[in-house]
Parts: sequence; C-alpha cells; structure tokens
Amino acid sequence: MGNRLLFVAVKPVLVLDFGAQYAQLIARRVREANVYSEAVPSTITADELKAKDPAALVLSGGPSSVYEDGAPQLDPAIFDLGLPIFGICYGFQAMTRALGGTVEKTGAREYGRTQMLVDGGVLHAGLPETHPVWMSHGDSVTAAPEGFDVTASTPGAPVAAFEDASRRFAGVQYHPEVMHSPHGQQVLTRFLTEIAGLEQNWTASNIAEQLIEDVREQVGEGHAICGLSGGVDSAVAAALVQRAIGDRLTCVFVDHGLLRQGEREQVETDFVAATGAKLVTVDEREAFLSKLAGVTEPEAKRKAIGAEFIRSFERAVAGILAESGDAGQTVDFLVQGTLYPDVVESGGGTGTANIKSHHNVGGLPDDVEFKLVEPLRLLFKDEVRAVGRELGLPEVIVNRQPFPGPGLGIRIIGEVTEERLETLRAADAIAREELTRAGLDEQIWQCPVVLLADVRSVGVQGDGRTYGHPVVLRPVASEDAMTADWVRVPYEVLETISTRITNEVADVNRVVLDVTSKPPGTIEWE
Repeated sequence: MGNRLLFVAVKPVLVLDFGAQYAQLIARRVREANVYSEAVPSTITADELKAKDPAALVLSGGPSSVYEDGAPQLDPAIFDLGLPIFGICYGFQAMTRALGGTVEKTGAREYGRTQMLVDGGVLHAGLPETHPVWMSHGDSVTAAPEGFDVTASTPGAPVAAFEDASRRFAGVQYHPEVMHSPHGQQVLTRFLTEIAGLEQNWTASNIAEQLIEDVREQVGEGHAICGLSGGVDSAVAAALVQRAIGDRLTCVFVDHGLLRQGEREQVETDFVAATGAKLVTVDEREAFLSKLAGVTEPEAKRKAIGAEFIRSFERAVAGILAESGDAGQTVDFLVQGTLYPDVVESGGGTGTANIKSHHNVGGLPDDVEFKLVEPLRLLFKDEVRAVGRELGLPEVIVNRQPFPGPGLGIRIIGEVTEERLETLRAADAIAREELTRAGLDEQIWQCPVVLLADVRSVGVQGDGRTYGHPVVLRPVASEDAMTADWVRVPYEVLETISTRITNEVADVNRVVLDVTSKPPGTIEWE
C-alpha cells in the first residue's frame, strides 16, 4: 500500500539503534551537519547493511549492559565492511567488546553532566582540555581495542573516547547528540568530515532537487491528487509535486468540519496565491461527523478519520474526472505530507513501539487504491520548512504552527459533536489571538487547546453555580516533534487567555495548563 521514496543520489549515514531514547535525535544531528542519515535496527546484518550502500555507521546508545543475557549485539562482520564507524555510549561499549577491548562494571557510574579530560585526537582537537559532557552509563571501557588511541577520560570512564584513524573508527562514552554536551555537535561533525571524509551535501537546495526528481520518476506521466490540509507539510509536499508534474496535480482541500476558525478561508487564499496550484474544496462535514458519532477511543477516532479522508478523496477524484470530460483519464496517485516523526510514532521506524497511528500512516484503511506519494517521508519538520523556503513558499505558510490532520477531532476528549467543536474553536481562537498579540509565536512550536468534553467541573459565574468543561492549554517548544518541552508563557498572558475563554466561551468554566514534556507525554493528547 505504501511507498518509500529513496534519495537515490545520496549514500546514507545509518544509525544502528540499540533501543536508545535518542536514536532519531542522532540521525537528526547528522543531518544538521549537512549529511543525510537514517536510523535502522541494530539487528541488521552485514549483508543487509552492504545492500543499503551506506557512507558510514553510527552505533547508538541503549539501556542495556553489553554483558546482560539478551543484550542487543551487532553482527561482527559489520566491522569488516570497510565503513567508517562511530560508537556512542552503549554503541561505544559494543564496539569495544566486538574488537577485543574490555568493558567492565567499575562501580563508578556516571549520570548527567560530567567533566571530561581531553588527551589529543581528531574529535576533540582545539576544544578545552577539560569540558562538560553528558554521561549515562554504569559499565565503562577500561581497555581500548588494539590499534585505538585513547583520547579522553573522566573519573568514571578511564576510556571516554578513542580513535583508530587507519580504519576510520572512533567512539565516545558520552552523548554528543544532546544539547547538554556543549561541543557534541562539533565532535559528531568532525567524525563525519575529518575521520569519515564525507561531503556535507545535504542542503535544502539539494534535497528539493532530489525530491522533485524522485516524484517525476515515481509518477511518470500519471495524474496525482493531494490532500491539502493548509499546514506546512501538505503545502510543501504539494509544491514539490507540482514542480515535478505541473498541472497533472490537483490539490483537494477537505473541509471535514474539524478545522479551526478561519482555516478553510486561509487555505483557499494563501496557498493558491503562493503556488498557483489547482485547488478543489469539498464539503465533507456531515460525512465525518457521522463516522465519529459515538466514537471516544483515540485510536478509533484516528482510524475513522483516516479512512474517511480516503473515501473523501475517492469522491473528489470521481468528481474531478467527471468534470474533465476525458473518459480515459485516471488519478492513480495520492500525495501526502507524511514526515519521519509520523512514521516513527506509527511504528514504522526502527522497530520502535507504535505510540499512536497518524491518520496518514497507521490510520489509513487497508483497501486504499491510490499509490501513495510521500516526498517528505524521510524529513524532519525543520528540513521541511527549509525545503518550503527553497521552493519560494511564503513565511505565512512555512512558519505556520503544526496542526494535526485529524484536526480538532483529537483535541476533544470524548465524542466529537458539532456543539463541542464550536466550543473548542472559540477557545482555540482566543488562545491563538492572545499568544500572537504577546509576540510568542516564534517561541511556541504549537499550542494545542484541548476540550475535556467528558469532564465537568463546578464553577461560579454570574453569582450562580455552573457545571462546565475544562479547557487545557498545551504550549510547547520543539525542533522536530520527536521531543518537546512546555513553554513558560508569562502569567499575565495566561491570565488574559483564561479570563477571555471563561467569559466568552459558553460551557467552559476552567482553564488549565499542561506542563508535561515529551517524553513522557506526546504533544497531542490523543
């Protein structure tokens, strides 16, 4: 059913995931060094790796001890492929053990910020002799494998970094991918460029050019339809496909009734003005509300919305073909703005858990007849924005806060009804207006406003008792939606939002603030 576009001109740096929290973050940091990267399971064999033709390997951290029964191991033949290899934390220890070094439980565990002493080498050249790094380990490398130079140490890790220039191998015990290691990005970039000898050619212009070629190759002379939501992902995907196939693309905006205030009007003006693309708007509000009647479970909602999207597209295609007057024309391709975090959270990453089905990944029905075109499937959000700018999309589209495809349907905890949608739209509009007025739009990645429709709380309004619903504000900051933290919105702004919502929105008598990071919470509540 699905399709995975390949960047055929780019050899990837593959991150072997040993169950780390940060495997996807490592892949992202490699890309920040302008080198393309993907994460793969650590169970991959040497032959499978060879078939992927990687430029280099990074071995991620992980929660296990290399000596535990069942601890993840990598195929030792991988070290004979002649590839540059960089080990991080558990990957550093697995590399050590596989190549004949020593890993021991020294009893000197290190968690958090640790001072590291540098002693030569390429990775840390020119950095302060002593500087902080972020550690998270119980075992330690006590003897490097033969041929390696030890280049750093800490009180709990006598071998905190090593290098073997002849084989282009290196590794560190700490986590260079997290911001708590202030020189980590520089160290990772040095491995990629100075030890592995890779070109830094993963840039917005190269990405856009390659993606356009990929789409041309996939679609050929066919026709495509794009589900345009108005968000940056679908807008950039549509702009890419339009560059590739021109007027053989028709964009369809489905008004599913789950939109925020003014959403439909904004899409119909901003996107068309920016791209000149053909846009058809279809009103499917009744169909979606009918499918969601009585549905309260989040996964069931997502799947119902995903399935109805496809049915909506099928009806739209039938209408487009009927109007074309060409009896032989078909539309075989469906363009979607699926991103890498969507794929990972839907269980399509490196063997990670299925956290939740995204309507355009795990939420699609099994009987989809379209061939999917997903040009952004391997990109993070910041890369999508960069590609959008490269394509000439205006900032009003490129910088738009993310909004989920299922819309307000997954911001209502409980059954979705027209009355509840109107309540949430009004509260959401107030929150967005006040955050913009306070100049916080660039600080906030997105601010879901959630209606706890199945919860009621007692309040006092107009000297009388009320029994209304709470609304949750969830302002978060993130770079790519893989991790996020809540934004410390000034109290006076929160006060204004709360006062306006409780005064102006019927049936809401309480406003609360969600101060949970991701992990453990996801950005959306459902």
